Amino acid sequence: MDPLDKPSIENLIFYITVPLSSIIILANLFIIVGIACNRQLHNTPNYFFLSLLVADLCTGIALPFIPRMALDRLLDFKSCLLMYTLPNFLFLSFLFNLVMVHYERYLCIVSPLHHSQFWVHRCFPVALLIVWLPPLLYASLPAFGWNNWVDPKGNKSSDVNETFVRSYTSGNYSGTDEVCSYKQVFPEVFIYLEVYGLVLPAMLSIAGMTGRVLWIARKQVKNICKLQRAVDRLEQQSDHEQQLNLRYAKCVAAVSLTFLVCWVPYIIYQLMAVTALQSGVSTSSSSLYIIMSCTGIGSMAIIPLILGLANKQYTEPVSRVMRKLRKRCRAGQNSRDITL
Repeated sequence: MDPLDKPSIENLIFYITVPLSSIIILANLFIIVGIACNRQLHNTPNYFFLSLLVADLCTGIALPFIPRMALDRLLDFKSCLLMYTLPNFLFLSFLFNLVMVHYERYLCIVSPLHHSQFWVHRCFPVALLIVWLPPLLYASLPAFGWNNWVDPKGNKSSDVNETFVRSYTSGNYSGTDEVCSYKQVFPEVFIYLEVYGLVLPAMLSIAGMTGRVLWIARKQVKNICKLQRAVDRLEQQSDHEQQLNLRYAKCVAAVSLTFLVCWVPYIIYQLMAVTALQSGVSTSSSSLYIIMSCTGIGSMAIIPLILGLANKQYTEPVSRVMRKLRKRCRAGQNSRDITL
């Protein structure tokens, strides 16, 4: 697609990310309130999911700023680091929390009688540190010196700085600022290590655990059907067998649809970003790249919402309150009609 100028890019990012961010924030608050209001949900598995919702909420807040990380602007060193490291930390913590939730549920399915004895339940604070502390440490590495920043006070200046400063108006350049670009903050080795050492293994682990769970579920469905055929061959039992197979097929379809909607846009975005980095061609002004970066991150942030809204226990407290308010509004309207 054709390249865009900077105001057009800003407008495109705004119109795509703001609605997605609003939906993600409101839906996460909806589920968080539902878990907090139901005391029966105050247990270790739901605490892991609550941590994921908090990370997803922060990702939704940072979503409008993440696609802007591909744009260049004039900022001082501290502001530039904060602009890039904070969204990166929030996204990595969200990814780590997502892996932990899948891992905890995977253990519950693989060993339903002994899952409470695993370390994620016995050492819950350690598990929370694992999903929050390593992303913070890794995202903070540029602040500890692993960056390509050039001091504007010195005589040295990179080519990208000189080009960007010349394109800026003199009124916007303070003399103490320098071009703030992801190339200045994140070295190529840092990006490759994050993509191939953190993001890709996390995605593969989630896919592997999901596939293993589906295989176990299919095996259990077959065992149940065999037992039913051995005990009784009535038509009612065959109908029940069809219902089990249909339910499993719906589960597989739901997982496949979730993968297509939530993971495929992000995978395409990552492939485009890595390809552009390897070829050295800037795609930050491409409308296709902007759209894929916005929808890629946003679609991943929808995964916890799908998991949460699919569980009626999470949404029941808020739904109950909404039903009460609706009844009161109807009762008040009826009383006014009777009075008239």
